[in-house]
Amino acid sequence: MYKGTSADQFFQTDAEQAKRERRAAKAGNKSGNPITLKSKLLAAIPDPTNPSCLLVAESAGSVRRVNVDTGDTKQVFRGPSAPVTCVAVGGPGNNTIFAGSWDKDIWSWDLATKAPGRKYSGHSDFVKAIVTAKLGGKDCLISGGADKKIMVWDLENGSRLQVLQDQTVSMMAIQDLVVDPVQSGPDEVILISASSDPHIRQWRIRPDGYEQIKEMSPDEPGAVRHTILEHDTTVYKVVFDSENEDVDLWTSSGDGTAKCLSRLKGFTCDDSFHHGDHVRAVAVTDQWVLTAGRDEDIKIWNRSSGKLYCTLEGHYDEVTDLVVLDGGKRVVSVSIDGTVRTWPLGQAELDKVNKEKEDRAKGVEKETLAEAPKGLMTAEEEAELAELMGDDD
Repeated sequence: MYKGTSADQFFQTDAEQAKRERRAAKAGNKSGNPITLKSKLLAAIPDPTNPSCLLVAESAGSVRRVNVDTGDTKQVFRGPSAPVTCVAVGGPGNNTIFAGSWDKDIWSWDLATKAPGRKYSGHSDFVKAIVTAKLGGKDCLISGGADKKIMVWDLENGSRLQVLQDQTVSMMAIQDLVVDPVQSGPDEVILISASSDPHIRQWRIRPDGYEQIKEMSPDEPGAVRHTILEHDTTVYKVVFDSENEDVDLWTSSGDGTAKCLSRLKGFTCDDSFHHGDHVRAVAVTDQWVLTAGRDEDIKIWNRSSGKLYCTLEGHYDEVTDLVVLDGGKRVVSVSIDGTVRTWPLGQAELDKVNKEKEDRAKGVEKETLAEAPKGLMTAEEEAELAELMGDDD
């Protein structure tokens, strides 16, 4: 057990202390041209008004506009006194920004003026996910919370239109929501929800009610499956692939995998990528599949072969979200470490990353050999030194 000098370090296991020291040593790296903010970053989306900007959810209780090209971070949307967990843009003219918070409310602002708008109150626990949609001609907001409920809101008057709950399979805290761009229409929204249980649910939402959508079971002819069950534990992210004509569903999970669920096969697994730790985010381009999460690295997989092509190292705490910019030419990552990092996705640029990593590995090997050339110490002297070093532990 390690005893630190500050209050938050007073009692730490050796593993915790080693992790803290490793992260401190890694914190100064400049990989991905980091933009450093002062709080933990919990989510991010593209800014529809500027292709160089993100809207980032901060644990400090705000949403911050970050320009990844200029480094400008001065525009902040403030209001909540608790962490902001999720962010969305919608409403008339796509000109309203929404933020879900630990304070159980959903806040809103004018995207252009930053003027505060309506606040939506109804959840009994943290708001974890929000999306916007059109339903029967109305602008709507859909939210999911740690209270295990999905709520549909009328943006204009702030009224709660519907509360969605699974009556058959127990649903845990909502982790993510996404609207199906293929099946949704003017009079109904097809919503996909992910939660802390491994079940992915499909919902048909109409102005006068809702129902859960069931799929034919891929394992039992004639049988129906109530939910999409392709992961072993928490599903953190669900995203539709707009680059593919079938617009398949991609998912990431605490089971260490990201998966492509084929629309044509009833959203059953068509491909799986084994990242190796809790996968908090997944993104796709026409060439790459990108995964990131608890292990701090961003892994880039060749979409055609399914093989790992490159690993981007730079973050020193959990990566919470990935945003693809410029039509797949670069990706931006945000993390608990408080940094926003931008990574080029051109194959030549990724080859350069791989080459630099190989060169560093060779350099370390050569340096080690130079420091301890063969024959400098006898075998007996080496054994004696190892024994002395062991006594120091």
